Amino acid sequence: MSSTGGEAGSGWATVPVTGARVVVTGAAGGLGRALCAALAELGARVVGIDRPGGEGAPGVPLVEADLADDSRVPPAVERAAETVGGLDAVVGAAGVVDTIHRARSFPMDAFRADVEVNLLAQFAVAQAAYPALKESGTSAIVFVSSIAAQDGLPGQASYAASKAGVLGLTRTLAAEWAADGVRVNAVVPGLFATPKVLAMPDSARTRLLASVPMGRVATLGEVVGSILYLLSPAAGYTTGQALRLDGGAGLTLGGLYR
Repeated sequence: MSSTGGEAGSGWATVPVTGARVVVTGAAGGLGRALCAALAELGARVVGIDRPGGEGAPGVPLVEADLADDSRVPPAVERAAETVGGLDAVVGAAGVVDTIHRARSFPMDAFRADVEVNLLAQFAVAQAAYPALKESGTSAIVFVSSIAAQDGLPGQASYAASKAGVLGLTRTLAAEWAADGVRVNAVVPGLFATPKVLAMPDSARTRLLASVPMGRVATLGEVVGSILYLLSPAAGYTTGQALRLDGGAGLTLGGLYR
């Protein structure tokens, strides 16, 4: 991403520069669609990647590919890059969150499938995009992890483990690729307003929010805005970081003065 951005020479723009070429995986999901729409509105040249049959943001081209299949990744990324004329940024928003089993009886095939989507596919996309990102010279990758990576999530060992792997991947790629002008960061959201979260029974959502001081889920705009910041010139000196978006989850709520 250009180091100037926004007003000429300012260097303070907190959104991607106009004309930035961005690929978003998981583009047919709630977060992916919202992010693609925001990027397009800001003047980015954005293209999505998602499994066949998905529906992306209006007006945003969508490359259909199952990224859990390693052989599909390089041609999908190449086609996406050709669509927008190169690459300045990649956002890894694809993920699987629905698998629920107790760890003592978690089926290995289900665990493996979640790791393939949530972790291996993220690496495969970044690896395939690397040559184009290096050519850009000032580029960025943002992975979408989860607070489950840091806090754990009973009943969803595969999800928590794979999202923790994303944080390790973030740090490692950031270290390896910094000299090539490729920044790599992650956002680490708690519950946010995807269709699946909004469809939860009120009792379940209330139980999950009991440990969140702000007492609510994040809006899509709050997650999208954090990703846009990490893609922007304002984050030009930020790499290898995990930006946690959790409404205060994990803060100590006790004490004498509360």
